[in-house]
Amino acid sequence: MTFKIVEKYEMVPTIHLMKINAPDVAKAAKPGQFIILRIDETGERIPLTIADYDAKDGYVTIIFQEMGKTTKQLASLTAADKIQDFVGPLGKPSEIENLGTVVLVGGGVGVAPIYPQAKAYHKKGNEVISVIGARSSNLLILEDEMRDVSDELYITTDDGTKGHHGFVTDVVKQLLESEKDIARVVAIGPPVMMRAVAGVTKPFDVETIVSLNPIMIDGTGMCGGCRVSVGGKTMFACVDGPEFDARFVDFDLLMSRLGLYRSEEAEAIDKYERGCGGNCKCR
Repeated sequence: MTFKIVEKYEMVPTIHLMKINAPDVAKAAKPGQFIILRIDETGERIPLTIADYDAKDGYVTIIFQEMGKTTKQLASLTAADKIQDFVGPLGKPSEIENLGTVVLVGGGVGVAPIYPQAKAYHKKGNEVISVIGARSSNLLILEDEMRDVSDELYITTDDGTKGHHGFVTDVVKQLLESEKDIARVVAIGPPVMMRAVAGVTKPFDVETIVSLNPIMIDGTGMCGGCRVSVGGKTMFACVDGPEFDARFVDFDLLMSRLGLYRSEEAEAIDKYERGCGGNCKCR
């Protein structure tokens, strides 16, 4: 069985949206979960968080950034192409409940998995305050979509080309220092950004949820590559998460483990860009 790509386009440079025909996955999907895909029989398996889903039409939307060999190869596909495997939904869904005021923080491509959560929190009756950021205005994604499901939307750019000139943490700190009674902060983005948000919220002792999807490899708990320390206990990001309370995550260990396969990733990209497909023996 293969899965047809029904829509594909580049949202901003290096970030792509892809809609996949996967009825069974769409029917069961919930915010916070992810899928594992494999482009072809010789391809590697990669986890990607579900950005949206339509149970009625049977479509699942993924948004990804060109980073490694497989995401670069995935970006080269077009609508009507097919991929070999599309498995899910995997991982524990987000615990969406009526808490009052919730701050959702998305950095870069991390805005994609924040979006379905914003919709769900809004539907539950929460006051949704969203903070989305990117290096520059031309790299912002889902701005209109996030505005539609947020009571307040703040935009930050590192270079000041749109919204607040600075980082998402600046706005999060301002919100925490305001008179708003914030019940939960959810932050998804690059690990360094999630660690920074956790550092800002710590003095306020606000529940802070982060997604540790970036460290996952196999996605089923079999490889052990996504081991993380949470509250002093060893857990697996894929089967115990991918979401955890940032107040108890050992980010130093997480950051060190993220670099374990850097040389292999660089070699795979080099071979792919030279047309070797990752399977030849060229050096």
